Amino acid sequence: MRGAQRAPMQERQEAEVTVAQGITADYRGSGLRQVTFISVEQWQETMAELDADLPWHTRRANLLIDGIDLPDTVGEQIRIGDCLFTIYGETEPCPRMEELQAGLQQALQPDLRAGVWGKVVEGGTLRVGDSVQVIS
Repeated sequence: MRGAQRAPMQERQEAEVTVAQGITADYRGSGLRQVTFISVEQWQETMAELDADLPWHTRRANLLIDGIDLPDTVGEQIRIGDCLFTIYGETEPCPRMEELQAGLQQALQPDLRAGVWGKVVEGGTLRVGDSVQVIS
């Protein structure tokens, strides 16, 4: 999460999530695109393609998900711990990615590697290690 548009990302072990604000400490919590998700597997594919080893938050996504095929979640809901999210679409990789790593924007293009975005349906507390489940 981050406190302003171009601010450095901050990793947290726990975060509060509300329907009104998304992740409460993140500047982008209002509106339809409250939370962004990226998968461990897709980030690893991207890093392998670039022959790079960057931390996942370089992508500037809010949540890192393991074991879920994110392209299949668009139009579905994801439950993470206490929280429920509706996934509405693909997160388009922006030119900021090129500022952080040459070739990153293009490497994130295929197969929704840049992740997906959604809105909070049920808030609560997110914790590292919470179970993740796709609700069809």
